[in-house]
Amino acid sequence: MCSGGFAKCLGISLIPLAIVCVLCNILLFFPGGTSVETEHITVQVWYCGGILGSGLLMIFPALVFLGLKNNDCCGCCGNESCGRRFAMLSSILFAAVGVAGAGYSVIVSAVSINHGPQCVININGTEKEWGYPFLNGDYLSNTDIWTTCLEPIDAVSWHLSLFSVLLVMGLIQIALCAVQVVNGLLACLCGDCCGGGDGAV
Repeated sequence: MCSGGFAKCLGISLIPLAIVCVLCNILLFFPGGTSVETEHITVQVWYCGGILGSGLLMIFPALVFLGLKNNDCCGCCGNESCGRRFAMLSSILFAAVGVAGAGYSVIVSAVSINHGPQCVININGTEKEWGYPFLNGDYLSNTDIWTTCLEPIDAVSWHLSLFSVLLVMGLIQIALCAVQVVNGLLACLCGDCCGGGDGAV
């Protein structure tokens, strides 16, 4: 497969991943599937790792990768493939943007998974207030303490599931963008891979 065609496959793969990340981040604004006051939404949700990092920032490299297959640069300095090589080189820069965006989402997700959700808890058996009962991350290995969160119902599983999806999707996006960095470097250094002398990447 030509390097341009391979990049297009990577771009096609990145788009649904970005959409999933945006949807997950939006759902996190409704803990347990319910609407709550804005100050009661887990703080890491407001960092919008899935919307900005793995979502919007990932659209740019995805579109660039998609366009590499049909790149029709006219060349430069008398070299017909020069323009295409430059396009592949520029794709490396956009891949770096994708890595940065997905990396941001991964960090936010990892921190949020460790801290746990904000929810209603008992203070002294009678009073209730919103707080973060799992800041030490113990709830990950002990599901029995999930009942500490009284409201919203299923807030812990909702939080953990969606941020876990964001974490995994971000790691996959980083891997795909890293593959394009290697693909772009090989295309720049080695040139054509399709044969036939048409200069297609």
